[in-house]
Order: sequence, then structure tokens, then C-alpha cells
Amino acid sequence: QMQLVASGGGLVQPGGSLRLSCVAPRWTLDRYSVGWFRQAPGKEREYVSAISWSGGNTYYADSVKGRFAISRDNAKNTVYLQMNSLKPEDTAVYRCATQRTYILGYVPTSPTEYTFWGQGTQVTVSS
Repeated sequence: QMQLVASGGGLVQPGGSLRLSCVAPRWTLDRYSVGWFRQAPGKEREYVSAISWSGGNTYYADSVKGRFAISRDNAKNTVYLQMNSLKPEDTAVYRCATQRTYILGYVPTSPTEYTFWGQGTQVTVSS
């Protein structure tokens, strides 16, 4: 039922920037939190960032703090992940996920807490 579309990945040199987008319907009205996750070859899926339905609460994994920024535009039903100062270690398939939350102020950060997932977009950081 919920169809997410992730885009914005590509090839970038170390130190460069990319902005990922995740689009889905009715996030604002239905109180959906959104998370970004990534998975590199041979690695388990890793939490990257998450944002509350209102955009008022944001969370980041330690590995991306100070470099990535998550935001949302509810009018466009879009969540963005601005990625700056990219490193080769950031290379992975990035997927967005959404989950309606019923506990006030709670934002899931584990992939097992999310029901709906995007198809993923490849980010490659290489010289």
C-alpha cells in the first residue's frame, strides 16, 4: 500500500556532497516517522538518520553526525538526507523507510521497527 521512492544517489568524490530524497504519500496526516538506512557489501543494514512526522525531532548515527542533515517538506511528502563531506566508508545502498507511530515523540531507529521501505539508491564515494 505504502510506496516509497528513493532517489539522488550517484558517484561522488571524497569530500563531495549528495542529497537523497524519499517521497511517499500522507506522511504528515498519518503521523509517519521516516528513517534512512544503508547497507554496504558484506555488512548488515545500518541506521543512519531519522526524523519525526513534524520534522521537529531529528536523530543521527554517530558515524554521520556533523556531516549529514535530515529534513522534510510535508507539503511535498518528501524527506531529504543532505550528505556532506562524504567518505569512501559512506558507500552503500541507501534506503528510506517509514512507520506510523502512536507514541508521542517516539521515532524508530531500528530497521526492525519499520514496515514500509523504498527500493534503495546507490551512493558510491570514490576518487
